[in-house]
Amino acid sequence: MRIAFFTEVFVPKVDGIVNTMCKLLEHLDRRGHECLVFAPAGAPPSVAGARVVGVPAFSVPLYPELRLPAPIGWIGRTLDEFSPDLIHSVNPVSLGLAGLHHARRRDVPLVASYHTDLPGFAERWGFSACGPALWKFIRFAHGSAALNLCPSKQTLADLDAHGIPNLAIWGRGVDTERFRPCRRTSAMRARLSQGVPNRPLLLYVGRLSREKRVEWIDACLNIMPDARLAIVGDGPERTRLEAHYAGKPVHFTGYLHGDELAEAYASADIFTFPGANETLGNVVLEAMASGLPVVAPSSGGVLDHIDDGRTGLLFAPESRASMAGAVRRLQREPALAQRIRTEGLARARSLTWSAEHDRLIERYEQVLSDSRLRAFDDASVRSPAA
Repeated sequence: MRIAFFTEVFVPKVDGIVNTMCKLLEHLDRRGHECLVFAPAGAPPSVAGARVVGVPAFSVPLYPELRLPAPIGWIGRTLDEFSPDLIHSVNPVSLGLAGLHHARRRDVPLVASYHTDLPGFAERWGFSACGPALWKFIRFAHGSAALNLCPSKQTLADLDAHGIPNLAIWGRGVDTERFRPCRRTSAMRARLSQGVPNRPLLLYVGRLSREKRVEWIDACLNIMPDARLAIVGDGPERTRLEAHYAGKPVHFTGYLHGDELAEAYASADIFTFPGANETLGNVVLEAMASGLPVVAPSSGGVLDHIDDGRTGLLFAPESRASMAGAVRRLQREPALAQRIRTEGLARARSLTWSAEHDRLIERYEQVLSDSRLRAFDDASVRSPAA
């Protein structure tokens, strides 16, 4: 297959969408498929065998590291030269809408994928009145796709309730060769704990933005005064969060990558995940694969993988006290923490990128098959009777 991707975010940005895209491109390359990626300018000219076409983009005022590209005319010429069998629009907002436009204009089958709970994030940012308009936009952006992919059962149910058609789950895997309990090191633990490795060490990994609610972890520190917290990641809220945690046993590392990130996961004691609007949460799977017990809200995509009391602990999504209580329970009940480590690790090891992306390829092929069948039927209807 020849697949053209239109994505709103791409390397060098660091987030779950970019990670998923890179894993998919690597897999498609191994399977012999050709890919073209339209992405915001700044990415390398190729990734995993796919040509990357940079499109001029502008920064979002509320989120400077997110750059939205402005669709321009020459995209069509580049697309025609590639002659795709299928177009995949990733999280269509601006550049993704160009993918929608070009798919319609060229009668190329369109797949769209939904990755971000925009209405939920708007509510967290204090713009809940925008919810109906955002859902209207999402219905427009996804309404003409032959297939709309989302990462979890909860997200699929939410999209279905708001009238999004042709839904299917595109699951996520985890690199269990990189993220493993044996990555734990005394040096990394000393670094994350700022030289106090014998204290309980909580860990957060992810974007530092308002909807992630990283300040909620403060409630855990308040009832566990001997604990320390490491925050791995960066984003528009970092300055505010550093001020919030000033004078407390909290260490900000910025982004970590590769083996350093794997060591950070494995060297902590408890993974804290406060965000309640996640369509999945790749970092949760990475933490589980690293042997960390996870505490997460009873909402969103994490419910696909966390069985409360077995593969993690869930807390009431809008209660800081419930979150702190779950973390405290893991500290006080080592047998429970060990059971969760064991079962969470087994769950993570059952999720491979290869299996998930082979299923996605099968869905691509089904979309192409259905499109060809419709084209044949249309041609038959147009043909004069013998």
